[in-house]
This record gives sequence, structure tokens and C-alpha cells, in this order.
Amino acid sequence: MWDLSLLSAVVVVLLVYVLVAWHRYQKRRARMVRLIDRIPGPPSLPLIGNTIELNVEHDELLERLMGSTKLWGRRVGVNRMWNGTKPYITVFHPDRVEPILSSNKHIDKSKDYSYLHPWLGTGLLTSSGSKWHSRRKILTPAFHFKILEDFIDVFLEQSSILVKKLEREIGNEAGFNIFPYITHCALDVICETAMGRQVNAQGDSQSEYVKAVYEIGSIIQNRQSKLWLQPDWMFRWTHMYKTHEKCIKILHGFSNKVIQERKEEFAKLREKNKMASTVSDEDTNTFGRKKRLAFLDLLIEASRDGAVLSNEDIREEVDTFMFEGHDTTSAAISWALFLLGGQPDIQTKVIQEIDGILGPGAEQGITMKDLNEMKYLECCIKEALRLYPSVPIIARQINEDINMAHYTVPAGTTALIITYMLHRNPESFPQPEQFNPDRFLKENVIGRHPYAYIPFSAGPRNCIGQKFALLEEKAVIASILRKYRVEAVDRRENLTLLGELILRPKHGLRIKIFPRSP
Repeated sequence: MWDLSLLSAVVVVLLVYVLVAWHRYQKRRARMVRLIDRIPGPPSLPLIGNTIELNVEHDELLERLMGSTKLWGRRVGVNRMWNGTKPYITVFHPDRVEPILSSNKHIDKSKDYSYLHPWLGTGLLTSSGSKWHSRRKILTPAFHFKILEDFIDVFLEQSSILVKKLEREIGNEAGFNIFPYITHCALDVICETAMGRQVNAQGDSQSEYVKAVYEIGSIIQNRQSKLWLQPDWMFRWTHMYKTHEKCIKILHGFSNKVIQERKEEFAKLREKNKMASTVSDEDTNTFGRKKRLAFLDLLIEASRDGAVLSNEDIREEVDTFMFEGHDTTSAAISWALFLLGGQPDIQTKVIQEIDGILGPGAEQGITMKDLNEMKYLECCIKEALRLYPSVPIIARQINEDINMAHYTVPAGTTALIITYMLHRNPESFPQPEQFNPDRFLKENVIGRHPYAYIPFSAGPRNCIGQKFALLEEKAVIASILRKYRVEAVDRRENLTLLGELILRPKHGLRIKIFPRSP
């Protein structure tokens, strides 16, 4: 039995400890509130902050954020708001963006990315600290130009299927939504390059795997935007939770199955001494076609039989590449085609460039060298990404105080970098709403602020797959424009944009296609 005086002493010590900890927390909290509230921003309510203003549907969120920043932060390029008791700043000027993205101290993604964890775990997109550094170092060689060159055939094979699918839309006077066609093509590309397997999304858009990718993406976006879906215990009571768990089971089941099968193939090849750092010429599938070294193969090699990467680690990275690699790319291609369809003179210049490199009406394949020579097409893609960046908002956790525009942004704040607004800064891009690919000609880029244009983020945590994405985008667009001219049906000013994980139009992008004369 404890002596009563001893018990009393323990209680007193614990009480003092709690009071000291609470005092320190309140002191830090008071400092944070004081510093954040000095930054221009809309009035907020106790406890809920600006949650009511931000708790809107996806087609209003981006407009609300931009309206608030224009009203309160235009002069200094930074704006503050409260999401409940959590402080946020929105940043949309290159001078304010640079100290966040260029620093190794602020590489952690915000807590808003945690809703991706059930699917992606803590792979390259969502990890932080030493794990992120380690994964980045392991994965960087996977995007060497020699490996990317092996993927060109996949880009072209799937583009060829896409071009054939588009034939059904010839003569459609009302126009059609290009987004689903491009998205299914990009999904087929990413499945084959990431996992070395085909899901045939272009042939079977109702496949279980394809549907699971779309359903879980929608659920994640709902959780990010709706406050009542964010606590796990509340989310579990919704009808979406069952769908979420079903999707996770399908997605992880597919990835685990492919990883296991490929590991078994590797083991057999090692036994035959026909596996070194690349796949043997005899490593063919049942159709006799040589297998390409997929992203998964490179991860298995890097895993050293589980010593460096476990099965779960490999699945995290494959699923991350699947998620990041198809939605962003399909959005970029769709927007570029739509914008070219609204500017016939620019489209003609692109077609002339493609014909000049490949020959008019030529049927031969496209090589890496050909794609690298398509400089004007690259300018068009970059300008499309300026106007409609695939990721309209980048969220980072501020881990140390930052001095910004005569204000101190305290540690613990979430920074929302609004890429969509940053790319429309008239100081960096005069007449910012005009589609003008000449902005990205070599001579016109000189002197531009390095953080004025960040479609693939920037700094130490920039997109590892940006070269892959640009090559795929070039290959798909060039394949389409070799066969068709495109014409935009919708007008840009009539589009409703969804400010989700990926920037997409609410009602799609309608275009018409016309066969090119032989």
C-alpha cells in the first residue's frame, strides 16, 4: 500500500507537470494566433474559423479561395485563414513561394494528404523526413533517360489504340468529351509501365480495377473538402466507408498479386542465370513479346530480397506511381488538346512541326529523338500547364517560422500554394489569360523568376516523374494530331473548374475531330 503522503506528492507532481505543459501550449498557441492574425485575411469565428466559407462543393472551392486571396492578400501575395482551429496561409506570388518550396525544412506534405494513407501508405508522395529522403534516393534511377526510352513503345501502342477509338467520334457535330478517352489511355500506360501488366482500360472501362481507382479518388476528395468526413470515427459511419474499404481491397489485391507473380518470375530467372540488371531477351510473356523493365521490376531489384524494401514498401510506391501518373497526365493532355482546338493557327504550327520531324502522313513509329525535337509542341504543353496546372494547389507543412512580406508565418501553419493563381501573375506572364506558347521559347524564359512556373512543384520535393509525363504527353498528342485536326466546342469562359486533387472541368471538355487530308 502506498503511503498517503507519497500518493499526494505524486498527484501534486503530475498536476504541476500538466499545468506547466498546458501553460507552455497556451503560450505557443497565443503566439501562433497573434502572428497569424497579423497576416491579411477574412474575419473568422471562434473555434470554427473560416470553415463555413470553405465548406463548399468542389466547383466552388477554388473560386472561394481565389476570391479571398484577391480581396485580402493581393498587395502582399499572402493571405491567412482558419480551418477550424488550424491556421492556413494561401501563397500565390513567386517571392512568397520560393522560401517554402526551396527549403529542405518544409518538405513535409500537409495533414490533408493523410486521407491518401489507406491506399498509398507513406510512399514517395506522402512520406516525410528520413523515409522520404531514402525513398527518393532509391527511386531516382528509375527515371533515367535510358529507362524512359523503353517506355516510348508503351506510349505509342496505347496512343495507337486511342487514335482508333476516336474514329467513332468523326462526324459528331455536337462534339464529345475528350477527358474519358485520354484518362483511359493514360491508365493503360501507367499500368503497363508501373506494373508490367495490362488492365485494358480503353477496351473495358467498367473493369473492377478501373472503377476502384475512380471511386477512391472521389472519396478522398470528399474527405478533404468536407469537415464532417475528416475524423476517422465519423467517416466509418458513412456509406462511403464501405465503398472505400472495398476499393482498397481491390487495389491492394491487384498490386500484391502482381508483385508476388513478378517476384516469382525473378526467382526463376535468377536460377537460370539469365537475369542481371535488365530483363533477358528470353523473358517473354505468353504471346511471345519481350517484357519491358517496368517500374515494379526496378523496385524489386532495389529491394534486395526485402532487406531494403518490403513487399508493403514496394506496393506503396507502385500504387503511388499509379495514382500520380495517370490523373495528372490525362488532365495535361486533355487541356492541351482543348486549347489547341481553340487556336487553329497554333495547332497548324504544331502539325507542321510534327510533319517536319516524322514526315506528312508517315506511318513509322516515333522515337525518343523525335519527341525531343518537338520543341514547339513542348511549349504548347507547358503553356497549357500554366493556364490549367494539373495540381492547382500544393499543400506544405511549415516546420519552422518563416519571415514573409514583413510578416512571420509561425511553425505549425499549413501553406496552400495556389498554382492556378501563381501562373496568372501578370508580372511573370503579361496578358496571363492568353494562350501563348511563345512564352516558353528558350529566349523568352531567360530572366523569369524560377518559382513563377511550377506545374511539377519545385525545389527538393519536385515531381520525380516530370520527364516521364512530358514524354507521354508529347507522344499521345503527336499521335492524335498526325491523324486528326481538333476543334474546341466549349468556350473557356463557360467552363466550371473543379478545385480537387486534379484540376478538371465539371462537365468535361468538348471537342470535335476531323481526319487530316492524306
